[in-house]
Amino acid sequence: MTVRTMAGEINEGSVPAYYREVYEAIRCRTDEKVQVEVFQRLLQRTDLSKALLGQIAENVDSTDGFLSKLSVYKALALIAFAQQGKQPSPKLLENCIQELPKPQLGEPRDLSALRMQPAQEDVLTVSQTLDKLLARDTVKVELIPEKKGLFLKHVEYQLTSQRYKISVYRRYSDFDVFHEILLQRFAYRVVPALPPKRMLKGVLTNVSERDFIEGRRRALGRFINLVARHPFFSEDELIKTFLTFSGSDVQTKLRDSYKKTGDEFMTNRIATLAKEYLPADIQAQFSTSRELIRNVHNSFNKLRDRAERMAERSKENATDLLQFGRELSTLGSDASSLPSLASSQSTWGTLRQSLKSLSVEFAVLSDKAAQQGTREEDDVVEKLNLFLDLLQSYRQENAIQTMELRNYFSLFCLHQETQLIFIYLPITSHILGAFVNSQVQGHREMGAVWNELQPKLGCLFGANNGLKPPI
Repeated sequence: MTVRTMAGEINEGSVPAYYREVYEAIRCRTDEKVQVEVFQRLLQRTDLSKALLGQIAENVDSTDGFLSKLSVYKALALIAFAQQGKQPSPKLLENCIQELPKPQLGEPRDLSALRMQPAQEDVLTVSQTLDKLLARDTVKVELIPEKKGLFLKHVEYQLTSQRYKISVYRRYSDFDVFHEILLQRFAYRVVPALPPKRMLKGVLTNVSERDFIEGRRRALGRFINLVARHPFFSEDELIKTFLTFSGSDVQTKLRDSYKKTGDEFMTNRIATLAKEYLPADIQAQFSTSRELIRNVHNSFNKLRDRAERMAERSKENATDLLQFGRELSTLGSDASSLPSLASSQSTWGTLRQSLKSLSVEFAVLSDKAAQQGTREEDDVVEKLNLFLDLLQSYRQENAIQTMELRNYFSLFCLHQETQLIFIYLPITSHILGAFVNSQVQGHREMGAVWNELQPKLGCLFGANNGLKPPI
């Protein structure tokens, strides 16, 4: 076979059959290009020196991380020349009047293992940041006071999606059906758990009905926000329906939507090709990730418990300060007359009148302490609980252990869900920032009130009042 070349380029119609077979083995499935990373792996099979490999790479054109078919043919010819002991350069192609030499690369069918997914579509990697996930949507869940029926039977929630700019009304049963269908639609992914519908007898005996309802509202809010921000759930019609449908029967609408689409395996174009995208050491990666996630889960549990205690202490401090002020007011409001032996030697009769006004300052201090407790609960404890819900769902997903044995798509999805855990990990800095800001703001506000109170005591009780002058 005679090869026609011009300026070091190869005529496609004149390449040996081996060149075509190698190209077919390593090209992308979706187009007629070869990824640069695949080409670099091919070079490593040649046993050539780094210097020669560098010369070959310099003489082969690539665009946007890919080689064209003709560029691959050119590279194969240069590899063959280099393996013959010649310097790989375009001049060799210009002067070649015989059949192009065959590179020593092994059987073409064995080269298909070098093929990788296109760089512009790295389907295995979840290319998200925490900020991008949080920006997808924020769903506010508010309790609508029940108007009729037995306790916990007709509780409704108003859901307001920032993304869709709409408010809808949902009951717990709507959440329950939505959760059930999510598990069916995304059978291979980690769907966050729902809070219980009712108080568990013998377990939550110390929790009042009001606290249980509030706790469930918060948990439903965390659930829907995790779902609405999930990189795959959030783009599904199910989520849009749940957050926007204002008809009378959202449950039927959700079921009909699922019937039309089926589970993710039937609609994901990668599902049947998942094996090709999985790294060879996928099991080892899972083992390492599980151990790390287990440790993170344990630490976040302890952080949440401490944050809850601090928030509770702030609220208790608010109650104590308010009661302290009331007792001062009660003491100052005592109208009992003093005996003559005390009235002539004591200023108590005058001083106790001044105590009445101090309850106002202590009421302000109480309010500031209560605000700090609320901030700690909303900005710190709630963020910790959000991440814990995600971690808990990942660790306790019943199907996870069997998923790994079922098919490659389950491994593919689980690998992405594991990435999602690590994408959420930087929420630690958000939590720490909220905690510090709450403490700074709380101490500053309460410090200002205490500083205002100090000179008032001086005016009320005179110089000899036990107060130290400010430093």
